[in-house]
Amino acid sequence: MPSCVVLRSFSTTRTPLAASAAARATLAKMVQPVPTERAAELRDNYDSIANQVKAAAEKRGAGPTVSSPSYSAADSNQVDGQGPHPQPRLVAVSKYKPAGDLLALHEHGVRHFGENYPQELEAKAKELPRDIAWHYIGTLQSNKCKMLASIPNLFAIETLTSVKAANQLHNTLSALSLPRETRLNVFLQVNTSGEEQKSGLPALSRSSSSSADGPLVDLAVHILQKCPTLRLKGLMTIGSLEASTSDAPNPDFERLKETREALVAALRAQTGGAEQDDALRKAVDEGEEEELELSMGMSSDFVEAIEQGSTNVRVGSSIFGARPAKW
Repeated sequence: MPSCVVLRSFSTTRTPLAASAAARATLAKMVQPVPTERAAELRDNYDSIANQVKAAAEKRGAGPTVSSPSYSAADSNQVDGQGPHPQPRLVAVSKYKPAGDLLALHEHGVRHFGENYPQELEAKAKELPRDIAWHYIGTLQSNKCKMLASIPNLFAIETLTSVKAANQLHNTLSALSLPRETRLNVFLQVNTSGEEQKSGLPALSRSSSSSADGPLVDLAVHILQKCPTLRLKGLMTIGSLEASTSDAPNPDFERLKETREALVAALRAQTGGAEQDDALRKAVDEGEEEELELSMGMSSDFVEAIEQGSTNVRVGSSIFGARPAKW
């Protein structure tokens, strides 16, 4: 039985806000370009990581969707992969980095960038081309939801953990004078390591009877039933540092995979009764191929994450270099 949760009315449009070449050129003039040497360094770093993504994906049997002599930025920039084994998405985490760095990679074909701070994301989104697909990967505070949801080319929020934040995102999106062309993708953050200092909802277990309810299931059901402007895209975890540096299979990654299975089973169970909301029944469709995604893996462990099933990796320092102090 395939594990899948889909939103059937999701638009096939690839970018949240189309941008003409002239508009992109105008925006680019606002950004201070980086020196040629820095641009070359960024391209080389990105291509090195992208090729490692390709190799890890091929090792697990999830090769590129189209054959190519070498792995390019386009291969790792799929918004929604095609076929049963889409190429993992490589998100370049650009926290604290100047807009010129991002523009250099954009000119190399990179489109997915991740930011940890709402104000920094908002500022860069105004400066940089509108065809960038932004990922918000920082702690999601409810008072920042309106700011984030108002960014037209925000591709995903990867750290959703509460019904309150989901409602604020949905309410903001519903009130936009210029509606988005697509739903806003959301990943539910799961604390797979159980560390108190980590954000995230408790993981689920296949064998536990408590997996049929709880905050993660409740939030997923709420999004599917009550937030039509949001698309439940997948689950996200950060995991423990100890697990990410071990030679053994990462237990946090295995736990996120198990949580996905348990969540899908719980959602299916809730669609069985005649009294259930029709929106939930439509969202859970066993005949579709698309699974909930797994966003797991960073600079130190993205290869292992892909080999263990990740569809979305977040890599920063290995592309951009060490981060400066917060600006």
